[in-house]
Amino acid sequence: MKFLDQAKVYLKSGDGGPGAIAFRREKFIEYGGPDGGNGGRGGDVVIEVVNGLNTLIDYRYKQHFKAQRGNHGMGANRNGARGEDVVLRVPVGTQILDEDQETVLLDLTEPGQRVVILKGGDGGFGNAHYKTPTNRAPRKSHPGWPGEERWVWLRLKLIADTGLLGLPNAGKSTFLAATTAARPKIADYPFTTLAPNLGVVRAGDEEFVIADIPGLIEGAHEGHGLGDRFLGHVERTRVLLHLIDGTAEDVVQSYTTIRNELVAYGGNLADKLEIIGLNKADALLDEEVAEKKAALEAASGAEVMVLSGATGQGVQAVLYRLLTLIKQSKEEEPDVIQAPVTRSIPRAPVGQKMDDEYAGWNEETGEYDDLPEEPDSDSDGDDWDDEGDDDGDDTEHSGNGDDNAKG
Repeated sequence: MKFLDQAKVYLKSGDGGPGAIAFRREKFIEYGGPDGGNGGRGGDVVIEVVNGLNTLIDYRYKQHFKAQRGNHGMGANRNGARGEDVVLRVPVGTQILDEDQETVLLDLTEPGQRVVILKGGDGGFGNAHYKTPTNRAPRKSHPGWPGEERWVWLRLKLIADTGLLGLPNAGKSTFLAATTAARPKIADYPFTTLAPNLGVVRAGDEEFVIADIPGLIEGAHEGHGLGDRFLGHVERTRVLLHLIDGTAEDVVQSYTTIRNELVAYGGNLADKLEIIGLNKADALLDEEVAEKKAALEAASGAEVMVLSGATGQGVQAVLYRLLTLIKQSKEEEPDVIQAPVTRSIPRAPVGQKMDDEYAGWNEETGEYDDLPEEPDSDSDGDDWDDEGDDDGDDTEHSGNGDDNAKG
C-alpha cells in the first residue's frame, strides 16, 4: 500500500429539501386546507477515526465528497426524508486544517472519534407551516437552506512514543528491524527509506511504539533530498533517538546538520527530549569510538550512547533509556502530545529531485520566490505537489446552514 500523509479535499454538506405546496382534496370534505409537508434536512459531512489505517491513500484519487440533499416534502403533511451523510474514514493522528494550512479545525487522536465537520442545511417549510387564522390557504413554501462547503487539508501525523532521526544511512532502519517486528527496506545506499515506518518495541515487560522516517540532509527545510515533510510524523513523539553514523569522518557535523534542520523546521521538535546514539560501533576501533564519543559529548553537552544495530551492541541499554524517558514524559503529560501546525510545502514526487530554481520557499507568503514564467504554471506551487491536490476552484464558500432562521 502506498503511503500518503496529506491530501486536499473538497467537502459539501447536503442542501435542505424544499417544502411542498399542497391542499387536501377529498370527497365530501370541503375546504380541506393546506397540507404540504416540510423538506428533509441535508446530510452531514462526518470525519470518523478508525483503527487499522496508517495512510491517506484513499484521498489520492478522489477529492470531492458531497452529502445527499434532503428529499422534498409532499402532500398529506408528509415530510421529506433526511439526506444520507458522507463519512470520511481517517487514521488516528489525522489533523483537519483549513485551506490556509494554518488553522486546525480538528485534531483526531483517539480511535472511534466521530465528528460532524459540516452540517447539512435545514429543510424548507411546506405551505402547511404558513397557515394562520387570517391566511388559511397560503400558496408559498421555502426551498430549503443550503448546506456548507469548504476545501480542507487532511494531514496525518503518526502517533508514536519515540522518533528516529539521522542522516541517510545512519542505521535507523537497521535499528528498527533489530528491535521490532517491522521489516523496513535496508540497503547500503542513501534514501532507502522513502516513507515512515512504525514498530512496536518490547523492553522487559513493557512496550512502546517507535517511528522511523526518511533521512534528512543539509537544506532539507528548503526541499533538498526528500525535504523535511516527514518530520511531522515525529512531532507527537515524547523522545527523539538521534542516530549518528560512527563511520562518518565528522560526526559533529552530522549532529549539527540534523539539529539545524530541526530548528529550521519549527514546532517543538528542537525542544524534545533527545538521546544521542553513536551507531555502527562494530565497524570502529575502540580508540575511534572513544574519540568520536568525546567529540559528540563536547558538541552536544549531553551523554552519547554507543551502539550497533547490526550486532545488537548497546541496543538494550538504549531501549531501557528510551523507556525511562517515555515513562517520565507520560507522568508529566499523560495525554497525547498535541502536534503544532506546520505548513505543507510543495515537494517533488518521491524519488525525484526538485530543480534548484524552485528552492527558496517563502514562509510568509506560502509560495516559492522567483518562479519561472510558464504559461501553465500554478502560482501556489501545486504543480509539484504529489499529494493529489485538486487544482480546481479553490475559492472558499461559506454556507449558512448554522444560521438558519426559521419562520
